[in-house]
Amino acid sequence: MGISIGELARRTRVKVPTIRYYEEVGLLAVPARTEGRQRRYGVSEVARLNFIRHARELGFDLTAVRELLALSEQPDRPCAEVDTIVRRHVRDIDQRIAQLVSLRQELQHSFDACGLGRVAECRVIEVLADADRSLPQ
Repeated sequence: MGISIGELARRTRVKVPTIRYYEEVGLLAVPARTEGRQRRYGVSEVARLNFIRHARELGFDLTAVRELLALSEQPDRPCAEVDTIVRRHVRDIDQRIAQLVSLRQELQHSFDACGLGRVAECRVIEVLADADRSLPQ
């Protein structure tokens, strides 16, 4: 009849609560249940969940995962839509990298300005306490 949710979690390295969440948001179909109300999954759910896990590991958000899943079910379509999703994701990654570099520079500047004296004179503490100072965007 299929495998349990625990076995699905073991085979795919996805935690049980995450599997339930993916069912709730429609990324995984609600599975058949035994008379004892246990969820039962088949090989197609294992493959789909592995796809979702790998896409999430690559940083795709749930909307992109949903789009990629839909496209994967239409193998004869041109891959231009996949390319668009991937380009958008790479652009987002580049933006986050730029933000992290800026953040690192700000922290390094604050650290470099530290006189290694007392906490009352600490530049890092001063910057953190400045409510008007915003992080680099």
